[in-house]
Amino acid sequence: MQIHDLLTQYRTGRQTPEETVEAAYDRIHSADTNAWITLRPKAAVMDDVDSLGAQAEHPLYGVPFAVKDNIDFAGVPTTAGCPGYSYDPSTSATVVSKLVDAGALLIGKTNMDQFASGLVGTRSPYGACRNVHNGDYISGGSSSGSAVAVARNHVAFALGTDTAGSGRVPAALNGLVGLKPSRGALSTAGVVPACRSLDCISVFTHSCKEAALVTEVASGYDPDDPYSRPDRTLDRSGDGRRSPELGSLTVGKPDADGLEFFGDAEAKALFSAAVDAVGSRFGVVSPVDFELFDETASLLYDGPWVAERLSAIREFVHENGEEVHPVVREILSRGEHYSAVETFEALHELARLKRRCERLFGDDGIDVMVTPTVGTAYTRAEIHDRPIERNSRLGYYTDYVNLLDLSAISVPAGQFADGPRFGLTVLGEAGEDRRIVAVGREIRAALDR
Repeated sequence: MQIHDLLTQYRTGRQTPEETVEAAYDRIHSADTNAWITLRPKAAVMDDVDSLGAQAEHPLYGVPFAVKDNIDFAGVPTTAGCPGYSYDPSTSATVVSKLVDAGALLIGKTNMDQFASGLVGTRSPYGACRNVHNGDYISGGSSSGSAVAVARNHVAFALGTDTAGSGRVPAALNGLVGLKPSRGALSTAGVVPACRSLDCISVFTHSCKEAALVTEVASGYDPDDPYSRPDRTLDRSGDGRRSPELGSLTVGKPDADGLEFFGDAEAKALFSAAVDAVGSRFGVVSPVDFELFDETASLLYDGPWVAERLSAIREFVHENGEEVHPVVREILSRGEHYSAVETFEALHELARLKRRCERLFGDDGIDVMVTPTVGTAYTRAEIHDRPIERNSRLGYYTDYVNLLDLSAISVPAGQFADGPRFGLTVLGEAGEDRRIVAVGREIRAALDR
């Protein structure tokens, strides 16, 4: 199910939104995937169809979508993957309202690693999500249900959140495009925070073109979000819609010392093949010292940002500890031990690292970087055996991105022999969302040749 195909079918009369909704619910009920926490009644969605109006006035006319269950929709409970935390929002998140106003049809709320604390898709009392290409493998998380819902064609697109890779990792493992826009481009008002200062809404689609469309519709400055940035808007008006020039880009990749596949020779070969495709389109791909990114990543869970995670739900965790998944509780407990002095030390260190990153994308002449999205793929049994260590490995190429204020998109770039897909991430500076999307499209075309 792809957005532009649906819009064409509606315009030509070959299909109606009612038929699309019926088919979506049939697919959802045909298999137990654990992708969903709450489905809206089909009759309520059909009422939305009746209220759509003219297709020409709605860029997402009749397109079914889902949102991760830490994103509010008025009248549907938000759980953040924890039944005891559930509340009934009276208003929808800003991004959801924008999509609904554009004609999109919300089908329901999707499963997730509890409180968005995981990259695995297994830390949920609503059941673990499985990789759609081999159920023995993890789906990735924390936006696990959103990825599965799109990959199984339950919906045409879905929203997740991405603080440390939660939108990119499940996109990669399930063969989807996962766009993590620049921080502040999409409002996080109406979203349960993970790390409020780092959180981003992410978009799952089947193509880069669709990811750009959804992001443009959902984008815009929001005075109700203190982290919204007017200079990061991707709205559909004015000169901002012009395609970026790609003719003379300099593309970087991690140097040999920075590449890490955790002993997975297959992942190493998949990345090498993807880099060859990048080189066929953009020329030489330049090695970049990866130490900067590795040092930054270490701050996220071995620094005071884990205290920021705890601060969002501290009262609930203290009063309802038994409701919290044991692995999530263990992670959050680390946040109790950081002092104000340590916090400022980490902030100063991050400022130093960000200046180094600015030089990389400035004086050093790198326009975009490509990395693996994940360095390996794990089975659900492997994650159960070593849940924190292997989760951390999944974040090797993702944890640093929001700390350094970068934009990122993961695109499909091959598959493992056992089925899970391999993703290639394109990284750019904040505000370069259109550029990384355009580069992602070019890379996908090169890989398909």
